[in-house]
This record gives sequence, structure tokens and C-alpha cells, in this order.
Amino acid sequence: MAHERPLLDPSPRPPATAEPAPPVASSFRFPSSRRSARSRASTDHISFAIDPASPKPSSAVRYGSRAESDRSGASQKEISDDDARLVFINDPEKTNERLDFAGNAIRTGKYSVLTFLPRNLFEQFHRVAYLYFLAIAILNQLPQLAVFGRGASILPLAFVLLVTAVKDAYEDFRRHRSDRIENSRLALALDNLSFVHKCWKDLRVGEVIKISANDTIPCDMVLLSTSDPTGVAYLQTINLDGESNLKTRYAKQETLSKTPDNGIPSISGVIRCEKPNRNIYGFQANMEIDGKRISLGPSNIILRGCELKNTSWAIGVVVYAGRETKVMLNSSGAPSKRSRLESHMNRETILLSFLLIILCSIVTFLAGFWLGHHKKELNSSPYFRKSNFGRDGDNYNYYGIGMEIFLTFLKSVIVFQIMIPISLYISMELVRLGQAYFMIRDSNLYDEASNSRFQCRALNINEDLGQIKYVFSDKTGTLTENKMEFQCASIRGVDYSGEKVTVGEYSIKVGDQVWRPKMNIKTDPELLGLLRGGRESERRKYACDFLLALAACNTIVPLVVDTTDPKLKLVDYQGESPDEQALVYAAASYGFVLVERTSGHIVIDVLGDRQRFDVLGLHEFDSDRKRMSVIIGCPDKTVKLFVKGADSSMFGVIDKSRNMDVVRATESHLHSYSSIGLRTLVVGMRELNSSEFEEWQSAYEKASTALFGRASLLRTVAANIETNLQLLGASGIEDKLQDGVPEAIESLRQANIKVWVLTGDKQETAISIGYSCKLLTNEMTQIIINSHSKESCRKSLLDAFTMSTKISAMASNAQNSVGDAGSNKVPLALIIDGTSLVYILETELEEELFKVATICDVVLCCRVAPLQKAGIVALIKNRTDDMTLAIGDGANDVSMIQMADVGIGISGQEGRQAVMASDFAMGQFRFLVPLLLVHGHWNYQRMAYMILYNFYRNAVFVFTLFWYVLYTAFSLTTAVTEWSSVLYSVIYTALPTIIIGILDKDLSRKTLMKYPQLYGAGQREERYNLWMFIFTMLDTIWQSAAIFFIPLLAYRHSTVDISGIGDLWTLAVVILVNLHLGMDVFRWNWLTHVSIWGCIVATAICVIIIDCIPILPGYWAIFEMMKQGLFWFCLLGIIIAALIPRFVVKAFMEYFKPSDIQVAREMEKYGSLNEVAANTVREIPMTSFANANQRIP
Repeated sequence: MAHERPLLDPSPRPPATAEPAPPVASSFRFPSSRRSARSRASTDHISFAIDPASPKPSSAVRYGSRAESDRSGASQKEISDDDARLVFINDPEKTNERLDFAGNAIRTGKYSVLTFLPRNLFEQFHRVAYLYFLAIAILNQLPQLAVFGRGASILPLAFVLLVTAVKDAYEDFRRHRSDRIENSRLALALDNLSFVHKCWKDLRVGEVIKISANDTIPCDMVLLSTSDPTGVAYLQTINLDGESNLKTRYAKQETLSKTPDNGIPSISGVIRCEKPNRNIYGFQANMEIDGKRISLGPSNIILRGCELKNTSWAIGVVVYAGRETKVMLNSSGAPSKRSRLESHMNRETILLSFLLIILCSIVTFLAGFWLGHHKKELNSSPYFRKSNFGRDGDNYNYYGIGMEIFLTFLKSVIVFQIMIPISLYISMELVRLGQAYFMIRDSNLYDEASNSRFQCRALNINEDLGQIKYVFSDKTGTLTENKMEFQCASIRGVDYSGEKVTVGEYSIKVGDQVWRPKMNIKTDPELLGLLRGGRESERRKYACDFLLALAACNTIVPLVVDTTDPKLKLVDYQGESPDEQALVYAAASYGFVLVERTSGHIVIDVLGDRQRFDVLGLHEFDSDRKRMSVIIGCPDKTVKLFVKGADSSMFGVIDKSRNMDVVRATESHLHSYSSIGLRTLVVGMRELNSSEFEEWQSAYEKASTALFGRASLLRTVAANIETNLQLLGASGIEDKLQDGVPEAIESLRQANIKVWVLTGDKQETAISIGYSCKLLTNEMTQIIINSHSKESCRKSLLDAFTMSTKISAMASNAQNSVGDAGSNKVPLALIIDGTSLVYILETELEEELFKVATICDVVLCCRVAPLQKAGIVALIKNRTDDMTLAIGDGANDVSMIQMADVGIGISGQEGRQAVMASDFAMGQFRFLVPLLLVHGHWNYQRMAYMILYNFYRNAVFVFTLFWYVLYTAFSLTTAVTEWSSVLYSVIYTALPTIIIGILDKDLSRKTLMKYPQLYGAGQREERYNLWMFIFTMLDTIWQSAAIFFIPLLAYRHSTVDISGIGDLWTLAVVILVNLHLGMDVFRWNWLTHVSIWGCIVATAICVIIIDCIPILPGYWAIFEMMKQGLFWFCLLGIIIAALIPRFVVKAFMEYFKPSDIQVAREMEKYGSLNEVAANTVREIPMTSFANANQRIP
């Protein structure tokens, strides 16, 4: 089977551009000739390198490459026969005879008609507050505790549950509707030697189905045959992993021959495959056909959700269906996270619970004292009459003082229940929904290049965007474009990195047509002249071998694209790796044009001479070897092995005995390429004799037919053949920075957000990119840690900590002597490699790393594995209260994104794995600035105030009820009607806080972008903290006292009844809390006016309607009250008396101790008046920055 395309590694696929573990690095300086515009001669480098005699790494499993290998290897262990699935081709009855496998119908809906009510209620009551209100409602149903009407007590909780249930039901209805559409799609299934239409939901494991061009694959199928004679099929997997490049899959030659020209396969056999799993990049199976055992792998299976492209038809057999398909097994939503504000809100909820218990205890104690003091009067007391003086003589229900005290406590809990606002939860959900809408619709977050808008995948952490302190970023595809462009090459020690020129687009003749590569790459004149000179030389031979390796050693598929000119065709190279695309386009520009690829051969136009090369074997890139190789049969009957990979993995398999000068020259060129930020690959080759090839072929066939442990065996076969290579050269590929990245990082730094970059690239490349994006500056002192043992790491960290504290102390002393805040601060940058992190993470050295890293302004981690990225995030998250954000674009960033408090996925070139695992998704790194500084700031300010206001609003009402209880013999009767109590949090006061939570803006976008330091208000929790909560509660006591005692004093000698004064209190509370809200509104608009004044009017209307119902107590009371001028005088007096203290404190703080936000608001308001002053006064002091020795420039 050596002529077949080899099997891929079934373990999760690493990014195609992943780099190996770094070599031992030391401190270095960049040559001035390499970057004259950015001289780094002034940059300090403190390097902590290892001793060459350091002991080898231990075998302990930690974060890092070894842990990754162990995890991957775990999937390769052998399984028993019971764990294998048997699929009989074209015999679904026999396939499902022993075990009835899942059908192809899918169901993404959560509920059914029968399960909706119990399951939805079960999920909603996971909120402890709902259980609290349920208990209150149940208590109120007891006759002894019926303070409110039984129906009215249930209404608030029922309303909240109903709104949430309706929302959940609508979302689930949409899912069911989508499921019905998906399940009803049609496919062609083989039935009695003819293909007939069947619904997707009716397809079964074992059936043979046919897919036409541009159709979506309905289930996971093993490919049997295609319209291509060689059995190749082209797939677009954008629905599966987001990658738009075409992938190739192959049918085995043994099954391909079973399909005659009419397309009806006459095939029978059995497939023995692994059980369903989530690994979309792996598949292990064997197929027995005609008594022959054939190995199957990832290149032979096509997955549900992919689309067939550039292939007329394809036929396959179903192996996984419905919920067992890989795409369905991977269909999990965004991770569930809780916002920081919501966590603090739970703290305040507990405090309010204690306050509620205190109020209830006070009422209970005083009620007990009153009952004991008046026990002789209870027989005739209106509220506690014990005796019935009627004919029967039975006493009324009276349970004794002890039980009455206990019932009083329970009644007081019912009366004061709204101290904890049930409406707050649904208000928060609505506000977050509104905030998400405006973030999604923001044109400043729209990426035109990818036509993608901002995505809000997790609605419950919007406000966390305003409190971020650490940003952890990937480099490739996140800071850079991940669109590679070939820049330079080193071939046999000769550097071809001079000035590039465009000499015209290279093209080839195919019949009467002209074919040319879709992309044109600038070429090096010296190398181009060498190739086209025609004069044979050893130097030219090596150059040809180098470019032939670039054109052949890949998995690129050339597609011929039509143009407006029928005689001109474009060759578009499609592949999974942007690096491979760049290399193939570079080879084509120099005259080595890949024009055809099949499972058995490739055709390359070599400087005008079209040559066919047989693909005898191909070993894909994997994370252990960090290289790939191809064995090709050349037209001259020789067999050559071409290998390309990362330098650290390639130099270990290069035969250095041949020419050490070439090796040293290539290493020097690689260092130069890395220093200017290029991604590097090393290329080698060797010619195989017949015995070597036969030995490899035998070992390969044995490994590829193994059902279990196949990936490990294939890696061993590859490693055995990839030895004693002749070094051909190296390449340098540029991955350009995304637009606006340097400016974005600078803005984040000014916002006091620390940016850490975690990348798998070489240290030199990462440092160079760090300078390009302004992460690193010339003024920074670099602390470099490269160690290969635990003891060496310990010493390096100790030395680094000592050095960093000494530098910080020197800078602090300099600041004190000069007296200019911040002028002499020495910025520090920590640069550490993945090898060192293997010995640090999950050990006692983590604490030492934390101390060093937090002192530094910048941390740059190189050569890190995915789990190490998560470990670095956990380092900060588990040791500080600072909010963390991780941003990345690839599958290797998923662990980091899920570990951080906020995870952001970039819709980039590496698929959608990061997006699917993220909380938010966007198209460019630069969008992080408006997202955090603008939307994050607004979301935090709005949500923080809304939570605090809801606590205030309900507390004012409860304290008013509390004062009344003290004046009614602690009987827990209420002057406020039960319906007003119910409607208070629903109609009277709910809408304004929601509108303001969505629309209010303390500062404009322009100001927030101009002064990133304003973002610090969220980091310092200025808008919501424990002290603000305490002061707000004290304010509620004063305001509730004004509401209660002013009418009490005004009407103390009148005959007003309980209902009339209750209506007055109701209107006073609603007017007061809405005016209180209006005092804090930053920007009024028509919606704000309508919501605030509309709620006041709605309250008055509701009170009037309630008092117009004869069967309710208080009939016509409001009309009697409104006739008197005293009623209106009381309302005015309450508002003035209640709000004066708040107004005075607010004016005092804004005048004498203004916050940064208030200073910036003054700038916005009077900016035109200060333009002249701004020309002379360059700095605008802000109090909080002054405390931190900072100023806004």
C-alpha cells in the first residue's frame, strides 16, 4: 500500500505552523544592519541560560509538550473487540442487528411538550433567590401567615418564571424548527441496485449513499468511490471547523474498482472501526473486502456538515449517524461563566439577608415584649382579640405568646421579602441582551475583510469587559494576519534575501491555454538568474532540489480557476496550512509550478518541462516530530525523500559530517531571519536505494494496517526514514502584523492593562514581533529565562526576582530624588520559553514565577504548548482578584480562552475552534480597544449602577414598611395595598432602570478612546463596591424616614384612614426613587424621559384604578386624599427632604474630590472653552491618577 496516501495522525491535529521546543538560547543583541530604523543598542538584556551539563528533564507530567504527548497518546491505546464497531457495507439490517445504532435524526432542542414544564422549572430554580421567593409564597398560603392575598404573593415569582419560560420556549422552538428542516433534507441511498431519495433522518449505519457536487454530507461516511478516476474528493469544511480551504479525501483503490461506469457500486464487506468520538481529525478502522484487510484513516472519511466541491459525485457507506457523528459530539455551547459583578451581588444579597433577619428580629422581639406587656388586654384588643363573645363562646385562634412570636417572625419575613429584589435578575438579563445588541451592531467592530460582525456568545459577562487587568494573546493569526508571504531563502549556505523584484508573472503553456499562479511573489534576481541561466552546476542542482522540495513536500491541491479570458487560467493552491501555500506559490514564481495532484502522483512544471512524480509515501506533520516528509519516484527512476520542518527538529536528523560550513551558515541565516520576525523552516533530502525503500515500505504497510496504536507506529516509521539528511536550505516567511496592532497595544498599556503574549514561535521571532507591535520598547530591560532543569529554573527565577526588585528600587529612589512622577520608571520585560515552563508550572516554582512576572510590565512566553498557555492564565487568575482576558484564533488557544475570565476568539485563518470555545468573537485584534475601553466601560458603569439602584429602590420601600410596623403594635399590617406591593418592582419602577442600563453613557466614545486611562474606573471598582453599598443603605434609611414621618406628622391629628396614607406613601416612594434615578442619569433622551415620567404616571393610574374597585380595601381613598392641599405639600416636602442630603454630598464630591469620569465629563461639556488653555497646559490632572503618580497627557 505504499502508493496510497498515508494515514494521518488520529490525535487532535496541531496547527500546521506549530514550532518545536526551543534550543538553548542566550542573551543577544540585534544587528544594527537588520533594523536600522529601530536601533536596539540601548536595550538591556538580562539572560538566565542553562548550564550545558544540566541534567535531562524528569519524566513528571506537567503543563507542556510532554503532557500534550501523553494526552495524545492516551487515545492510541488498544481497545477490546467489544469496543470496536462493525459496519456491514450495504447491509444496514445486519449492521444494526446486534446493536441498534443511532439513527441519523438529530435533536438539538432541550425540551419536549411533556418535559418542558418540569425541566424548565428545575433549571430556573437553580437560582437560590428563586427558592427564597418560593418559600415566601408558600408561607403566605398558610392562614396564620396570610399577610398578603394568596394570589398576590405568588404573582411576582410567577411573572419572572413565566417570562423566562417564554424566552426559553421560543429559543427551543427555533431549535426544533431547525431540526425539522435538517432532518427533512433529502439524500440518495442505495436500494436494490438503484439510488432513491430518502430523508436524512431515515438514513442508517451501513447504508451506501451518493453525494453530488455542492451537496452537504448528511452523516459520517467512509469514502468508497468518486467521480475522479483516482478516487480523490474535495471537501469544504467551513461548517465543521471554519476553514475555507479545500481538503482532499480519498477512496481506496480496492473499493474504487468495485464501482462500474454507471455509478452503482457492487460491493460488500465489513468495516471494523472505533466507537464514536469527538476527534474530528482522527479515524481508525480496517475494511475487509474480498478477503483482504485494508487500513482506513482520516483521509478516507468525510464528515457530516462538509460540502462536496470540485467533484461531480462521491459514494460512501455510513459509519456514524445522527447524534454519534463527530460534528454533533462536538456541538457544545460556550463555557458558562459568572461575571465579577454578579459574584459581588451575591455578597450584598447575603448582607441584605442578614439585614432582613435583623429587621425581622427587631419586630419579633418588640412584638413579644408588647404582647407580654398587654396580655391582659388581648381579649378585647382589635388585632389580638382572643375571646369570642358570641353565643358559641369559642375563642379565636390564639396560640400563646411563644407561638405568636414565632408567627410574627415568619410574617415579618413575608412583609419585608422584597428587600431582596426578585426583579433584578430578569432586569439584568434584559439589560445584557440590549448591550449585546448594540455591541453586535457597532460598525467599529465590523471586519470588512472577513465580512464578520462582533459575536456575543455569552450574555452573562458583558460587564466583565470593563474590569480587565490582564490580556493574554496568541501571536500568529491574532497579532499577525496569518497570511504568509515568502521573503527569503538560504540554499546550501547561500543567503538569497536581497532586494526582491517583480519580473512579470510566471506562466506555463497547457495546450492553447496559459496557466499562471493566482498569486505572484516577488523573486530574488540572483536566484532567478541561477535557475534560468541554463548552465548546469552543483549550486544550480541544489537550488532545483530545494524548490522541488517546496513544490512536492506538502498537501496542497492545485485548482484551475477560469477567468474572463478563456485562454487564461489561474492556478489556485488550496491547503490547510498558510505556510505551505506560501511555499508552493514561491516555488511556482521561480518556475516550479505544481499543476496536478492525485492520491498516487503529482505533476510539476519544472522550468517549462512538465514532469510526473509518483507519490510513494507521505508522512504528515505532527507535534512530536515537528516535520513532514514525502517520498517521490522521480522521472529519472530515482527515489527521493524530501523533509521540511522546524530547525530544532531538523538539525537533529541532518548529516552534519558532510559539510559543517553549510550547516553553520544556514544556522546563521536562520537566526537573522528570526531576528526580523520571519517564520523559518529547514529543508533536507536524501536519495533512497532500493533496499532502504523496500524496508520502509514493509514497515509502513505493517504500521498502517494496525487497527490500534497506528499513529504511534507511523510516527516511528517516519522517524526511522527521516535520518542522515542532506541539508538543502531554509526558508523565511513573513506573517505581517494586523492593522492597528501597535496602536491597540499602546492604548491597552495606557489603560493600565498588562498584555502578555503566549506563542509557539521561536524566541527570536517572538521578540522581533514584540518590537514591531510595540509590546517591547527600547527602554525596557529584558529578563530572559531559558532553562532545561528544575534547579536551573529555580536559580534563574531567584536571580530574576533579585534583579527586578533591585531595578524597581533604583527607579523608585530616582523618582523620589527627581520628584517627577513616573519619569524615571524602568519598564521590565520577562521573556521565558516553554522548556522552562515545563519545570515551573504545577510546581512550587509557580509562586516564584508569579512574583517575577507581576513585577514586569510585559511577559513574552515562547515555544509554549496549549496547556502551558492555560497554565500561565491560571497563574494570575488563581493568585489575584484581577480580571483576565485571553484572545486567540486557533485550536491551540482553546484551553487558554476557556481558562480566562473572558475568552475572545478571532475569526481568522486557523478555523473556528477558538470562536466556538469563546465568550465573544471578532475579526481583528484592534477591535479589542473599542470593545474594552468603550463598550466594556459602558457595560460596567451601567450594570454596576443598576444593581446598586435595585438594592436601593427595594430597601427604601422595605424601611418605609418597617417604620409603619413600629407604630401599629408590631402587628405587621401594611398601609400599602398588596397589589401595589406586587406591582412596585414590576411596573412602578422596573422600566427606567432597564432603559438606563442599556442606553446611558457617562462619557462619549471619542473621550474614552482618547483617554484610555479612564478605563481604570472599572479596574478599581469605583462604581460598585462594598462602601458604596453601605452608604447607599444609609441613604435609604434617611429617605424612608422622610417618606414615613413627614406624612405621619402632617396627618397625626386628622381622620385620614390607613388606605389613604398608604396611597400617599406609595406615590412618594415611586416619585422619589425615579427622581433619584434621574439625578444620576448622564445623558437624557426621549426613551429616558418616557420611562421615568411614564412610570410615575403609570403608578398614579394604577393607584387610582385599585382604589376604584369596590371589593378591595381603600375604596375611593386616593380621591379623598388628592382633594386636600396637604397631600401635595407632603409629596413636595418628602422629595425635597429626602434628596437634599444626597444632592449636597454629590455636589461636594464632584466639586472638591472629582473622579476621573467627572473631570472628563467637564472636559466634554466645556471643551470649547478650554481649547485655549489646552494649548498652554499640556496635562490634565485626575485625582485617581495623581494617587497612582500618573497623568493624562
